Formats: sequence, structure tokens, C-alpha cells
Amino acid sequence: MSLPFPVISADEAANLIQHGQTIGFSGFTAAGAAKAIPAALARRAKREHEAGRPFKVGVLTGASTGASLDGALAEAEAISFRTPYQSDSHLRNQINRGEVKFVDMHLSMLPQMARYGFLGPLNYAVIEACDVTAGGGIVLSTSVGASNTYLHLADRVLIELNSKHPPALLGMHDIFEPKDPPMRAEIPIYRVSDRIGSPICLVDPKKIVGIVHTNLEDESSNFEQPNELTVRIGELVAEFLASELKSGRIPPKFLPLQSGVGNIANAVLASLGGNSNIPPFEMYTEVLQDSVLALIEQERCTYASTCALTLSTEMMHQFRSNMEFFRRKIVLRPQEISNNPEVVRRLGIVSMNTAIEVDLSGNVNSTHLMGKTLMNGIGGSGDFTRNAYLSIFSCPSTAKGGKISAIVPLASHMDHSEHSVQIVITEQGIADLRGKDPHERAQLIINNCAHPDYREQLHDYLKHVHAGQHEPISLSLGLSMHRQFMRHGDMRGINWDEFR
Repeated sequence: MSLPFPVISADEAANLIQHGQTIGFSGFTAAGAAKAIPAALARRAKREHEAGRPFKVGVLTGASTGASLDGALAEAEAISFRTPYQSDSHLRNQINRGEVKFVDMHLSMLPQMARYGFLGPLNYAVIEACDVTAGGGIVLSTSVGASNTYLHLADRVLIELNSKHPPALLGMHDIFEPKDPPMRAEIPIYRVSDRIGSPICLVDPKKIVGIVHTNLEDESSNFEQPNELTVRIGELVAEFLASELKSGRIPPKFLPLQSGVGNIANAVLASLGGNSNIPPFEMYTEVLQDSVLALIEQERCTYASTCALTLSTEMMHQFRSNMEFFRRKIVLRPQEISNNPEVVRRLGIVSMNTAIEVDLSGNVNSTHLMGKTLMNGIGGSGDFTRNAYLSIFSCPSTAKGGKISAIVPLASHMDHSEHSVQIVITEQGIADLRGKDPHERAQLIINNCAHPDYREQLHDYLKHVHAGQHEPISLSLGLSMHRQFMRHGDMRGINWDEFR
């Protein structure tokens, strides 16, 4: 079908974008991320820099993206401002050197902050689609993210029409955007499978200034096979939830699950699927990974609401070959809805996320190494954790060959406070913090979750905490393990009196 929009090359599209402008790109992880136009924009930036002219743009996405977007633009030194989340090593280094302004943001907050005007004007939306209609109907590809918001906010729209993703994706998306205060009403999702919006995004056709045809796979990374450590963490999470079910604290039909991204998350979900004491379950989450697709096929996961299909190339082929089956089992939503605190609390989500470090009060750092070096960002973990029926954080008890303890006296950066964190799990065991006072929490976390190499050291820290205070914290010693690592490259063997 002939479309009334100019068909242009990626380079021609990139030439429309000017230095200093702000762009809203599609993509939530590498799933559904724009690929051809940002890569062409990076090439243009390099040419401009070689000619001695400045060229940088502000970049908004749904979450992290792929190598052709964050990676290419960062290598070309073409990003001035970035939000809300990233995972590219080049971009991370530029952020940590202060070369790129980065605003770490709860993912559910991004679309409304853009609508409220808090992030400034949006000059272009660059969106990947699998189909476009003459009237401005856009069928998104393998994610929604914030694409729907960018499409109606942007002055101009560029579409990457990707034939790698079939138009048969029509019907898998549920596009809904709440009204802004004071006109906002409830979000009418009462079951994971409820649909409340449109299968397509609608945009004023006059704003579409170009269609770029592509045939590109998503640039999602393949996940590592579970190892002994991740399997052990997964088993402990499954055992804990099975015990909650048996005790009656989780209802017999179970509760919807949310899971973060990565190898530990994949291992946890595989363990849940393989535990015969856990009934078939639903997921209300932001990302579906390979393990979930397998669980859906095995009927261990009965339905999944998500924002993105973050699948390996092999699993994506499997998804496409069985599209009609998965259409009945999966819905793709905007991140403002997939991560919405109202819906999370209403449905009673069990949230499962990963930590970098956990302190003895139960505060969690999930974003910064040694409190100052950004890794990726908070992502959607806070959206779920604060509002979950049960909030679980898991991580290995040590890093760097045992030289770093994930259990520390005081978190060097705090993303999730002790008031939101209920369960901490490492390969060492489970600390159930519900109903425990701060001193009980500290003992549980040390005894159940800390590596044996660090338990005595952490107990010694508590001996230096003054009696008669509510929180077991020493302001003078709280970051001593971090300082020990910075001085000696190992958190072990600390002399507490040295830091008094």
C-alpha cells in the first residue's frame, strides 16, 4: 500500500535533526529501539565534529537501548543529555566523567514528566514500527516504552518501518495514556489480562516527515547460562515464595510477579517455574526475558503483561513462529502503565529485583559502585518495590572474587529505603525483615545473607554502635568497609579502630 509520507534514507532523516535538539526515541531495553536513524545521526555527528562544528542532542528513551542508539551516539560524542536509564559502557563512562548530563529517573515517571514540560520541548520522535497507516496509525514493534507519549508531544515524527517485525504484531499492544492532574481518573486494570486502550498509536499525519525502511533484528544480548550461584539464589527465592503460599500469606491462586532484568532474574524465574509447590502464575512486569517465554509455552506462566519483549535472537524467532499462541498470552503496555504504582498495589504484585549492596538497616543501593560511579540507573525497580505486596531483593553476597561484600554497614548510595525492602536474599540465605526493628534487621541480614568471610567483621561493627539509639549506625564508621576497599582493594581485614 502506498503511504502519503516521504520515504527517505536514514542519512536523510539524520540530516533533518539539528544540534541542540531533543529527541524521543523508541526502545525499552534494545527491544523496539530505533536503530538506523540514530546510527546515521552518529555518523553525521562525527562529520560535524571533524569539520570543527558542535553537534550534540538530548536523548530520551523508554529505558536502555541497543548498540546502534546509545552505543553509536556515545561513541560519536553526540549526546548532551540523557534520561531515564542506560546500560551502554561508552555512555556510562561519559556520564561518570561528567561529559553527559544524566538524570536517573523512575521509569513510570518519565512520560508524565515529559508531558508536564519538565524536560523541555521535544523536537523529534524517532519510533520503530512494524506497520503504518495512511491516517497516522502506528503499530509499534517489540516494545512500547514511552513511544506513545513521544509521538504526540514531538513537533515532528520519523518512523523506522522495520520489516523484521511482522505487521501481525497488531493486537499485542494496549496503548493507554492517563489524563494529567487534576483530571486524572483511576487506571481501570483489575486483572493482569485487562485491556483498556488501543492496539495502535495515533499521530497527526502532518507530523510524520519521513519513513525509513529497515530490516533489523533487535540488538538484545544473549543471557548467560545459569551457574551454581544464580541457581542457588533462584532456588531460595522459589522456596521462600512456596513457604509464603503454604502459610497462607500468599493466596492459593498465587499473585502476579514482577522481575528485573539480567541473569539472576532469569535464574529466579526458571526456579519458580520448576518448583512444583508454586502454582501456575501471571506476570505484571516491565520486561519479558527468554525464561518467561519458555514458561508460557510450558503453561507455568498463564499470562504476561509487559512493556518489552527482551528476547535473544533465537527466542525471538520462536516467538514469531508461534505468534497466534503468544497473542493470547501476552500484552504490551506503555511504561507509564506497566510500572504504574496504582496498578502494582491494586494487583498485589510480588516484586523481585537485584541489588548492588544492602546495608544492615535494609537500605538498598542498586545503581552506584562505591556510592559514586553510576552503573545503569534505578530503572523500574522503585516503581514496583515501594508498592509491592512483597518486595524481594537478591544479589550474590560478594563481588570481585570476595574482595567486596554486598552486605555493608551503610549503603554508599540509597535507591530503596528500609521502609520499602521486605526480603533480602543472597546465596547464603534469606533475611525476612517484615515486622523487625532495626537491630533485629541488622542481625538477620548478617547471619542469613552475609558471606562467612564478613560476618565477624560486621558483628564487630555493631559493637562500635552506641547503645540507646534506634538505628544501629555509626556515622564515623558506616562507610569504613568502602574506604578499606579504596585503600587496599579488599573490604576484608578491617581494623575498626583505624577509622574511628
